[in-house]
Amino acid sequence: MTHLVSVITPVHAPSIEYLAGAYDSLVKQDMPDGWDWQWLVQEDGQTGSFNGVLPDDPRISIGGGRPGGPGVARTLALSRVSGDLVKVLDADDQLTAGALARDIAAFETHAHIGWTTSRVLDLMPDGSTVGWDKDPDGGPISRGAVLAFWQANGYRAQVHPATLCIRRDLLLALGGWMALPASEDTGLLLAASAVSEGYFTREHGLLYRKWPGQVTSQAAHREPIEYKGRMKIIEARAEALASMLPNGLPVTPAA
Repeated sequence: MTHLVSVITPVHAPSIEYLAGAYDSLVKQDMPDGWDWQWLVQEDGQTGSFNGVLPDDPRISIGGGRPGGPGVARTLALSRVSGDLVKVLDADDQLTAGALARDIAAFETHAHIGWTTSRVLDLMPDGSTVGWDKDPDGGPISRGAVLAFWQANGYRAQVHPATLCIRRDLLLALGGWMALPASEDTGLLLAASAVSEGYFTREHGLLYRKWPGQVTSQAAHREPIEYKGRMKIIEARAEALASMLPNGLPVTPAA
């Protein structure tokens, strides 16, 4: 029996040109014995604009739906997931060599964890990479630690949501990605952290592309009123989830 990692990639028109690079990084993954990947590419819309962009590979599943943003696209792709593990991969990013094997090893070694993350290298427009020197130590991350750090550090997590790999059952129990215009991946990471221990891999697992068209570089992403609203509902959801478990995490009073 072959176990699968289901890799979910939402796509919108500006990021289509980078899909080939994402696919190439998947093809180069050296999978452990008994494991393979499937790639669920989900258009945020139904234009069919990336038909013919990807090769004829039976591991690729292409879908679409009414436009609703990346969170909706990711969650719709869940209907086609066959793996026990679900890996995030944005259309403009690339996995590093061995990234999936390291995620799998963490889950197999630490049966109690619900999710993993890893270090990131920023991939600059000129092809150079830039690292970050404030990553946490590798190893298990206690339940609630990511949420506590995020609250104490201006809504910035110490681990990157774009590197998330999560157990399928936990992802479904949390309702998939949040119905937000952005930061839906942060919302999922914090919700997972609120209810489950995780794991951080010190090896770089992702090339995170920096380019003018990425959603997080747009002015709308930091528009103050919407940004504050997104952070408030992400925080409230994570705290509510934590409070429902035995020995729930302390709930920060609303401002």
